[in-house]
Amino acid sequence: MTEQSDYTNHLASETSPYLLQHAHNPVDWYPWGPEALDKAQRENKPILLSVGYSACHWCHVMAHESFEDPETAEVMNALFVNIKVDREERPDIDKIYQTAHSLLTRRSGGWPLTVFLTPDDRVPFFAGTYFPNEPRHGMPAFTDLMQRIAAYLDSHAEEIRTQNTSLIEALQSINSTAAAANLNPVPLDTARQQLERDFDERHGGFGQAPKFPHPANLEFLLRHWAGSCINGGTPDRRALHMVVFTLEQMARGGIHDQLAGGFCRYSVDDYWMIPHFEKMLYDNGALLALYAKACAATGNPLFRRTCGQTAAWVGREMQADEGGYFSSLDADSEGVEGRFYVWTPDAVRSLLEETEYRVLARHFGLDRSANFEGLWHLHIYRTREQLARDFSLEADAVDAILGRASDKLLAAREQRVRPGRDDKILTSWNGLMIRGMACAGRYLDNPVWIESAERAVDFIRSRLWKDGRLLATCKDGRVHLNAYLDDHVYLIDGLLELLQARWRSSDLRFAIELAEVVLGHFEDPAGGFFFTSDDHEALIQRPRPVHDDATPSGNGIAAQVFSRLGHLLGEARYLDAAEHTLQGLWSSIESMPHGHASLLVALEESLNPVQTVILRGTQAAMAAWHRRLNRSYAPRRLALAIPDTERALPGMLAERTPQGEVLAYICSGLSCSAPITDFGHFENLLSASETPAYP
Repeated sequence: MTEQSDYTNHLASETSPYLLQHAHNPVDWYPWGPEALDKAQRENKPILLSVGYSACHWCHVMAHESFEDPETAEVMNALFVNIKVDREERPDIDKIYQTAHSLLTRRSGGWPLTVFLTPDDRVPFFAGTYFPNEPRHGMPAFTDLMQRIAAYLDSHAEEIRTQNTSLIEALQSINSTAAAANLNPVPLDTARQQLERDFDERHGGFGQAPKFPHPANLEFLLRHWAGSCINGGTPDRRALHMVVFTLEQMARGGIHDQLAGGFCRYSVDDYWMIPHFEKMLYDNGALLALYAKACAATGNPLFRRTCGQTAAWVGREMQADEGGYFSSLDADSEGVEGRFYVWTPDAVRSLLEETEYRVLARHFGLDRSANFEGLWHLHIYRTREQLARDFSLEADAVDAILGRASDKLLAAREQRVRPGRDDKILTSWNGLMIRGMACAGRYLDNPVWIESAERAVDFIRSRLWKDGRLLATCKDGRVHLNAYLDDHVYLIDGLLELLQARWRSSDLRFAIELAEVVLGHFEDPAGGFFFTSDDHEALIQRPRPVHDDATPSGNGIAAQVFSRLGHLLGEARYLDAAEHTLQGLWSSIESMPHGHASLLVALEESLNPVQTVILRGTQAAMAAWHRRLNRSYAPRRLALAIPDTERALPGMLAERTPQGEVLAYICSGLSCSAPITDFGHFENLLSASETPAYP
């Protein structure tokens, strides 16, 4: 069999590590672009579109079985123009063709996504995901499937043309939603009930395996509890329990890397025990922020420890020297999923002292039956408190033993062949991690994490912000691709969180510049925002993201940040954009409230306007006031400490002038109290909008 290295296709000059993995396949792959699309139309040859990403296990399987096989490649090359897409670099293409897959098959999609397109209009007429190289699990062999598809296109061209017309109409109708005349809280209560209905009482989370963390839903519930506590209300302890129990179960589960920190994509079982081992930046950014907020709300030491482990992993393994954050770690190493992470009891015993082994084995289940293909993946079976009782030890002694033992295991694991790292830097996912690091740094008072977020912002501003427009991706110094809605609004969200952790006027200016680009190039006159800009490449659909999926809805985050910026600056255009988004997407929100958690947060803040707190004074004098702001969980608050040396502030901030050592300006929505100079009075006003002490 011919070696892969004997082939080089059109992917060799791409930046995506995923595309470069396929650059020496015998398949004549092209990247998505004019060369491939023109070739298909010129030769009247259908397109085989394959969408995946670097950390995708089944993408690797299909690549090994089919794309590395010369005989399969010969069929692909003869029948199709073959286009390979990294869904992380081109989420626009992925969103469109995932939606088309759902319409064609009546099933949810996934990766690898395999779609066959007619050559002239690039409309899909057949779609699937993974296909095996031989008949298996009720699926045909990939080569047989391709030959049947090509033959069907030749003999049923008119039928396919009619189907394509219907599909385009269906894609266009997705963006058509009925607007609301008035916003109301009914979807908030409905979503709360829906999430309780789906809650797993035994293991936490929602639904059954495969189980995903769903951080947007958990944050919605945490905010719902917080809102129920304010102004003498009855605390919704059930909502808080769903959040706390789920976060505890996840932190103790194998989905959480118990040695190095960081969360894997999802659990293949109900127990959060065995994950799909890929680690994605976007999951960890959202979960880091959520654990930090839950720690602020409850004081739970497990949440504090989980934040520390996750942030340490990000700083150690996922941040470039230049400041940007990398995208993901593969599930596989040495071609085997999970190999990097699993153990045998004998291997662990050989690394530890006997007492260390006994405690750690009880903690992680090494004294139980294997839980992963005859091997042991670390999952907490006995908590630290239980271990203290089991071994008649003080809590500090248990912590010390587990710390020493875990350090030894981690050092040994570092000698193994590591999973591949996708080291492209995506603006959108960086925005999520900037938010996570800044939030954790603020609530847990860790300046190192805040500085990490600063470095990422500086990288994006210096490398990916060009001539007043944002770019989506950077790899090895090469930046390209028009940025999407998510890139802009996630980054604004991260900047607003970072501004609460510490003040930099350049960050506020950057947030405003980004907001103006979103209004100028992404806004839908019917309400909300398109995923692509008005000067983006023309595709068969211009998506308008509404539901949360693996990442928050771009429209949900847009509505949140425009509302917050509008209240902060007194900018009516921003407040109108937030309200118009909710009104324009109302019918979708009403149809399935719990699938729109990000939009529900914006709805909550529309009905209960955010409290803005602006401190002005010297850095030293403001420090205690700023610490007081960060002491409690107050999700409806936006607070900035602006030094008295700052001048020429934008919008309404220009009116927040410094006087004396510290002056606090507090507004709720459009109503503001008199400026405050007394710290005791300041505390009393804050307490009225904060959650009570955790029971």
